[in-house]
Amino acid sequence: MNLFSKSNAKAEPEKVQQIKTWIYELLQLDPDTPISIIQLRCTEPGCPPLETAIAVMTAPTKTYKIHKSIAEIGFTDIASAIEQK
Repeated sequence: MNLFSKSNAKAEPEKVQQIKTWIYELLQLDPDTPISIIQLRCTEPGCPPLETAIAVMTAPTKTYKIHKSIAEIGFTDIASAIEQK
């Protein structure tokens, strides 16, 4: 049973880049550090309909989940997710 699937809604490339810029700034990352951002749809009861998963490819990899679509994410969402880790 697949509880998560990629969302069919395409994220705007400009928005994805803005989120990456915020992450680079907040974590003071080297610009060559890869960041993966993916929007997922959850089909499990009680799960938010869309979730954004972020992976920062450092050693060890840092992962963050935000229960919003990529389009809805703002700077404070990123800052809060990082603070909670």
